[in-house]
Amino acid sequence: MSASQPLLGKRVVVTRAPEQAQELITRLAEAGAEVLLLPTLAFHPPADPTPLDQAIRNLNQFDWILFTSRNAVRFFCERCRALGLELPSGYTTRPQIAAVGPATADAVRQQGIRVARVASRFLGAGLAEELRSEVAGAKILLPRSDRAREELPVALRALGAVVTEVIAYQTGAPAAADRRVLDRILVGEVDVVTFTSPTAFEHFFELAGGDRLRRLSGSVLLAAIGPVTAAAIRDAGFSVAIEAETSTAEGLVAALMAYFAEGKSTGAKAP
Repeated sequence: MSASQPLLGKRVVVTRAPEQAQELITRLAEAGAEVLLLPTLAFHPPADPTPLDQAIRNLNQFDWILFTSRNAVRFFCERCRALGLELPSGYTTRPQIAAVGPATADAVRQQGIRVARVASRFLGAGLAEELRSEVAGAKILLPRSDRAREELPVALRALGAVVTEVIAYQTGAPAAADRRVLDRILVGEVDVVTFTSPTAFEHFFELAGGDRLRRLSGSVLLAAIGPVTAAAIRDAGFSVAIEAETSTAEGLVAALMAYFAEGKSTGAKAP
């Protein structure tokens, strides 16, 4: 390990979709890691865009739009353009824009939209509580994945919000997986497999097989980008060796570097 490349000699698997993985791949490579790409997710527009279209055409009925992921921002804005409608500016009284985490907020700003509120919590109840002053009695549009969990809208409604959920995109598995990378994982030839969403782990679990993954426990580390992903991994009965404090690519790489800086290692074997 060198000071300039603290991940030198480490093999790290990235499970993010290719169109979203470049920043993480670049940061890992700059830190010296050998990066293997095994996408476990693919994203598509909703099969039926009608509810999303109706919400977009009536944005002035909402007090807030709450974006919880970069994908939600991407597909929402793409649909606005497909309908020939202007994006919300975020500068008007209604709707204002809230984003969960700095990465999502950056994605909103890249669309030229002002972000009025950036939440730091990611779990449903904690996130809703953080936004309590904004959401109580407010009409909120929540564009999200078809695989999104129900904790957040339930918690928002418990605080008195009127929540309209719409599917902005669908999350599925890629058409095919790179068996060479998967085989290297299953024989313990990698150090860490990283996950940036609960669904990424769920699809990886299905792809690799639970029994085979359990046999790797202790030799291949699992790393999560934040508490939501970490909770999903633990709920499946697996340990999370590395969890980012900040749910960004930069935060995840920093967590990996901190872990190995302590002299910890894995049982990864040479090819």
